[in-house]
Amino acid sequence: MIERVRVAVVGVGNNVSALVQGIALYRASGSVAGLRRPVLEGLGVGDVDFVAAFATSPEKIGRDLSEVIFLPPNNYPKITGELPPTGVTVSRGITDAADDAEVDRVAGELAGAEVVLYAAPSGRPETARAYAEAALRAGAAFVNTTSDPVARDPQLLDRFVTAGLPLLGDDLTSQFGTSVVHHALLRLLEERGLSLTSSYQVNLGGTDDFRNLAENGETKMRSKLNALASESEAPDRVEVAPLGYLPHLKSHKVAHINIEAQGWGETTVSLDVKLKVHDPSGAAGVNIDLIRMAANALRQHRGGYLDEAAPLLKSPPGTAV
Repeated sequence: MIERVRVAVVGVGNNVSALVQGIALYRASGSVAGLRRPVLEGLGVGDVDFVAAFATSPEKIGRDLSEVIFLPPNNYPKITGELPPTGVTVSRGITDAADDAEVDRVAGELAGAEVVLYAAPSGRPETARAYAEAALRAGAAFVNTTSDPVARDPQLLDRFVTAGLPLLGDDLTSQFGTSVVHHALLRLLEERGLSLTSSYQVNLGGTDDFRNLAENGETKMRSKLNALASESEAPDRVEVAPLGYLPHLKSHKVAHINIEAQGWGETTVSLDVKLKVHDPSGAAGVNIDLIRMAANALRQHRGGYLDEAAPLLKSPPGTAV
């Protein structure tokens, strides 16, 4: 029997709630609905165990992971029955990224974890790198789900390569989100011979993660443009509006995409698309694959960035910071 992946999570927000609940649902039901890879290199979706969790909110610290994922401001819905206690008590996370003793403490608590999933809010690059440092010291792979540059830090990436530890990031391309749909439509335009005139996307959401991104959106905007940019798609004609936070949307994200183009004889073509999804579900559908990729690479002693992860990321190494 294949050994289950031992995962530590940093941040216990909506994305982790969706991941924890989803794994429990798939493990119990055997369903494959919504899964791109029910089995990845021998690892099923249910072959993931949580062994550590970190948060900075006082109300989350010291409580079981299965309880914390439902505490406000989390608003991802319950998708399964009552979850039994995981046995994972949420620990105090790093509050001072410059404190080496804090990094050492967290590294000690990561002992036994194979993969560290960094799912804290974006906009804190020093904190993200501090957790990556803790993972290095603990001998664990690191997956950065945020738009903060971690895998795009050449020196840090080199250290993971030398240590034989995978480093995946930065920022998720949601399982079926705005960037994926927008990029596919722009590609289709090019493939069919139409000329792009202009295009834009607008994203609205109601999670606390979305609120943070709306207030601290610089790295996220760069990451979204990374996901759309290519010379053939005329990136100067593609715009991303600042993110909008609407609490009543809860865990939903609503996106609007507009494309204006010219077809045969310079005649006009106009396309408007509305997409509504549970944003944390889109993250969990990608995180489950990144975790298993990282674990397999770790067990094979393959360090650094993995090329097979590229379709799941907005800003892999080599893209703009």
